[in-house]
Amino acid sequence: MSGFPAPARRLRLGFVGGGQGGQIGATHGNGARLSGRWDIVAGALSSDPARAGASGRAWFLAEDRIYTDFAQMAEREAAREDGIDAVAIVTPNHLHAPVAEAFLARGIDVISDKPLTATLAEAEALAGKARAAGLVYAVTYAYASHVMVRQAREMVRAGDLGELRQVHVEYFQDWAIGLSGEIDPLPWRLDAARSGPSFTVGDIGTHAEHLVRFVTGRSIRELRADLFVTGAPKPLEDTAFMQFRLEGGVPGTLMVSQAMAGSDCALRIRVSGTKATLEWNQEEPESLDVRPVNAPRRILTRGFGGGMSPVAERLVRMPRGHPEALTDAWGNLYIELAVAIEARRAGRALPEGLVAFPTFEDGLAGMRFVDAALRSNGTGRFVALE
Repeated sequence: MSGFPAPARRLRLGFVGGGQGGQIGATHGNGARLSGRWDIVAGALSSDPARAGASGRAWFLAEDRIYTDFAQMAEREAAREDGIDAVAIVTPNHLHAPVAEAFLARGIDVISDKPLTATLAEAEALAGKARAAGLVYAVTYAYASHVMVRQAREMVRAGDLGELRQVHVEYFQDWAIGLSGEIDPLPWRLDAARSGPSFTVGDIGTHAEHLVRFVTGRSIRELRADLFVTGAPKPLEDTAFMQFRLEGGVPGTLMVSQAMAGSDCALRIRVSGTKATLEWNQEEPESLDVRPVNAPRRILTRGFGGGMSPVAERLVRMPRGHPEALTDAWGNLYIELAVAIEARRAGRALPEGLVAFPTFEDGLAGMRFVDAALRSNGTGRFVALE
């Protein structure tokens, strides 16, 4: 893709978790392959030897690079001349922190699935190590790598909407409507020991929070939250409704549910200013709906030229009329990660604004958001994000 430095070589990527036909592991893998800048060469895809071996062979990994222990993988890969350049962590949440620590200690860059960790305490304990390591530490909020999300961000930055006045974001799914806490064994996402104290806010609420922060350039300062179980009985929430205030006092709402009947992956953001409102819908990711005051509505579509910002345009893969979607966004994310990791390893600074992937600090902000929602729930009060 134009606009990025040409790679010196393909980088080597390892996985912890993601085997056994798991969707998120496949999603990461497809994004890395589509980027054209990564080879997947090693993995601790399962702690079960039979499953690890079967998954590793399905991914065409060499037998000596199929591991069952992530600490052993970190040690051995760091010692190899052709060892991995980065690790993708796609495990249940409670393993995110220990896996990251093992690879940070070996000088290996980290690409972690969200949320950053299971709990805020874990995230804060990890922060010093992550910052001191001086490595790339990314958190995969991949929706921010959609071309038209980048376009929306640039329009807000350019003042096309005028002064920001309100923001609304929602993310509705229905896959957990029948998911019950009575299932034995308990699914890991409903087990606080493995997922952390939140189900839906941690899982998809963090995506919504990051999208708000990414597009507007402002953080949530305080929020009021109500958490519910609206599907089958379960020990953690499957629905949450929130009001929030951004930096500068800009008000907004955030609604998420994984028990909203008939919903697939309905992530939508609306940003409104004194001049116009823009709207982006993840299920129709190719366009931005822009509605100015006292002027005709405009639909901007992804492609080359035609009003596209150069910042967004450098992630465009195909001309208009040739659809791009979520897999392309993952490919974009893995391109930017490769550019940043190669530059770090070469001791080369990148031009300001060339890449915009979510970092450890974005993941930490997400954990503070989850913590604030839990502290506010049931009190009827706004609480500050600590």
